[in-house]
Amino acid sequence: MERQTHPHTLTCTRTARGERDDFSTTSGRWACMAQRYAFFRTCKRGRFLFTGSVRIAMVCYPAVGGSGVVATELAYKLACRGHEVHLVSSEPPFRLGSCLPALHFHEVVPPDYPVFRYRPYESALAGRLVQLARQGLDLIHVHYAIPHAVSALLAQLTIAETLQKKVPFVTTLHGTDTVLVSEDPDLYPIVEVALKASGAVTAVSEALASESQRRFGLAQAPQVIPNFVDTRRFSPTQRKAELRAAYASPEEVLFVHASNFRPIKQTPWLITLFARVLEVGVPARLLMIGDGPERPLCERQSRELGIADRVAFAGTHQDIAPLLAIGDVFLLSSKYESFGLAALEALACGVPVVAPHVGGLPEVILPEAGLLYPLGNLEEALQAILRVLQDLPAYRAGARAVALRYDAGAIVPTYERLYQQTLESVAMV
Repeated sequence: MERQTHPHTLTCTRTARGERDDFSTTSGRWACMAQRYAFFRTCKRGRFLFTGSVRIAMVCYPAVGGSGVVATELAYKLACRGHEVHLVSSEPPFRLGSCLPALHFHEVVPPDYPVFRYRPYESALAGRLVQLARQGLDLIHVHYAIPHAVSALLAQLTIAETLQKKVPFVTTLHGTDTVLVSEDPDLYPIVEVALKASGAVTAVSEALASESQRRFGLAQAPQVIPNFVDTRRFSPTQRKAELRAAYASPEEVLFVHASNFRPIKQTPWLITLFARVLEVGVPARLLMIGDGPERPLCERQSRELGIADRVAFAGTHQDIAPLLAIGDVFLLSSKYESFGLAALEALACGVPVVAPHVGGLPEVILPEAGLLYPLGNLEEALQAILRVLQDLPAYRAGARAVALRYDAGAIVPTYERLYQQTLESVAMV
């Protein structure tokens, strides 16, 4: 029997450097979508009825980090739920995996002219959003205020002028776009205007929402929509004995850490903390996952402290679930974390977390899932680690239980409701 093309089949596209590759899909590809919505929209009595898919432009940074990971995972989950999602970034995001019929990637490559000292990425991004609006776009969702919210505002003004329609944008704050930008006199005013022009502003934790409202003088605190995790992919079932044996013996404690090794993560301090753990007689190994500017410092410090043989640097991995799952305790030492996505992924794998009491971490690392210590206090951190090790099975169970509250299936519909409210407010104007 000849296969028929589904009337709502979409093309999985990748737009890069002006080139476009199309990969046709058929009705069979729709079988991978767990919850498919009908493809239609309607307006009744001035209200947008959220009865079908929404065409969304999802803008994010591509690098390893919480904002890019969450945006990419959200784009994927929304596409699986039947929405048409256009993921827009300067290069393929780190977690961008298999293609879905309703998920499209667009690479923004600004022109490189000799007159430009820096490539005008913000303008090129705004232009790409305008192009998408010409093809049909309901909403823009930007992750990280600078420069994405500013580019979205420029695109919105251009769309209104050239297409005579309003495409609202939602801004999700992830942390340093509030803490650092608010202290920059050049960036602050344009970000403030972009946030106040957003159809909705969200933050990944209560701590970040409160801080953002205070710093930018927002009339309302951003709506808190926490980060989420796929608890089927990040699961204790990922713990494989043969993989763990490659890093530690059965009688050794395996500590794990995952980050981008930026200064704010304070990874060299973490090496010092691990050395103290060894000093008190705990047989242990440390697995450092990721890469970044301070990895060489960590490697050098491991050698200088004489513990290089007990610290393994795994580098960057697209799928870190198997590496997290073989750990016994996940360690963090950051100066600030607005949420702590890596910590949540560790919890989902049944790995308790020991972390500093900063930012949004207390909202995620509940007492049954791990312990917090005062930032920079080496001895308090050591004691927290020892207490967790004394009751590791209970902390493992608590870690998994806490993570299940942040499952993608519970959080993604919150974004869908936010999109509905935002589109309704535009329809009633």
